[in-house]
Amino acid sequence: MPELPEVETVRRGLAPAMVGAVFSKVDLRRPDLRFPLPERFVQRLKGAAVESLARRGKYMVAVLSSGDALIMHLGMTGRFTVCALDAATNETHRPTEFFQASSPNPLHDHVTFWMDGAAGRYRIDYNDPRRFGFMDLVATADLERCAHFIDMGPEPMGADFTAASFRRALAGRTAPIKAALLDQSVVAGLGNIYVCEALYEAGIAPRRKAGRIGPGRTARLHAAIRRILADAIAAGGSSLQDFAGSDGALGYFQHRFRVYDREGEACPACDRRIRRIVQSGRSTFYCGTCQR
Repeated sequence: MPELPEVETVRRGLAPAMVGAVFSKVDLRRPDLRFPLPERFVQRLKGAAVESLARRGKYMVAVLSSGDALIMHLGMTGRFTVCALDAATNETHRPTEFFQASSPNPLHDHVTFWMDGAAGRYRIDYNDPRRFGFMDLVATADLERCAHFIDMGPEPMGADFTAASFRRALAGRTAPIKAALLDQSVVAGLGNIYVCEALYEAGIAPRRKAGRIGPGRTARLHAAIRRILADAIAAGGSSLQDFAGSDGALGYFQHRFRVYDREGEACPACDRRIRRIVQSGRSTFYCGTCQR
C-alpha cells in the first residue's frame, strides 16, 4: 500500500492540474470503490473549484469552493494519471514521459475528473484494479472531526511532531515499537516499509516494547523517521508493485532500501544477514546485530 512519501508524490503531481481549477465534468463508471461513493457525488463536484490540495497521513484532501472537501485514498493499487488537453486538437498527452511504467488498463478507470483552470484543461483518470481505494465528500468545517481523521496522530514532517511529543505518545505502551509506529494515532502516514527503514537507521530492534525506549533512543528514532521520509519524498516515493506517480513516473527510493525486502542479504553496516519476522501479519526486516 502506498505510504506517506508515495501519496505526497501523487499530491504534488495532481496539484498543477487541480488547484485553482473547476470540475467541469465528472464521469463515474461504477457506483462504488472500496465503499459506495457519496450520494450526489457528481453533482456535488461539478462546478466546484479546488482551493487547495493537501495530504493528511495517507489521504489527499481537496478543499472545494462549495464548502465540501474531497478525500481520496489510493488503497493498494489506485493511481491517478493526468492528461493535458490540447486546446487546438482536443487530444490528450502525458505531462511527462513514462519511465519503465506500463500503462494502466483502461477497464479499471473508475472515475474521471475533467478540470478547467488558468493553467489549462486536464483529464484526470483514477485507475484501481483491486478497488481498495476510496473517495469521500465531507464538509470542510468537519474535516478534523470526521471518521477518517478524528483519531489520527501528528504529521511526521510537521511542527507538532517533536521528539518530546513522540516520547509522550510511546510512554506506557507495551506493544512492540514496530506495531506502535504503524498505529496511525501515534504518528500519521507511516507504513511497513518506512517503519522498517527508520528502525534500522535508529538501531532499534522491532520487537522492543515501545514504552521502554529511553529518551535518547526515542530522539534518534524521531530524527530517523523524518530523515527517511524526507529522502523518500525527494526521490519521488517508492514504486513497489502497482504504484506510480500521477505523471506516470516511478519513484526511485526503493533502490536505496537498506533492510526492507532484503531478507538474507548482507547488512550495509555489519555484513550480517538481514532477517525477516512476521509481526501482526506484516513482514519485518531488520539486522539482529545493528538493532537492539
